[in-house]
Amino acid sequence: MINSNRAARVYSGMGQQGLVEDANSHRLITMLFDGALDRLAAARGAMERREIISKGQLISKVITIVDGLRAHLDMDKGGVVAQNLRDLYDYMERKLFEANANNAPEMLEEVSSLIRTLRSGWVEIEDEVTRS
Repeated sequence: MINSNRAARVYSGMGQQGLVEDANSHRLITMLFDGALDRLAAARGAMERREIISKGQLISKVITIVDGLRAHLDMDKGGVVAQNLRDLYDYMERKLFEANANNAPEMLEEVSSLIRTLRSGWVEIEDEVTRS
């Protein structure tokens, strides 16, 4: 459902080139989820400290990650699942924009929860693939 070469480019743009070169496609997506979660946690902290510039930069990085995940779904092969993921990524991006504009940590937590759920499912898929 996701083009791993494009995912690698998104992640390598985040300063993780050495890790990307060794990662398989499933691991790359996990790394993107992890990067988004790390930045969401940092954005919540910046929001609490009223560090407006840092908060905006961190949320922007999360939006870039989510946009990369959404933009690189393989809609032909992924069918309904890819379509649902695209819609979910669109929803997350809207929530992130709202969270930034309204200083709403609960919206950041909602997006974090969604990403954790996706990450968990993705790791389960990877585990099944490696066992097969």
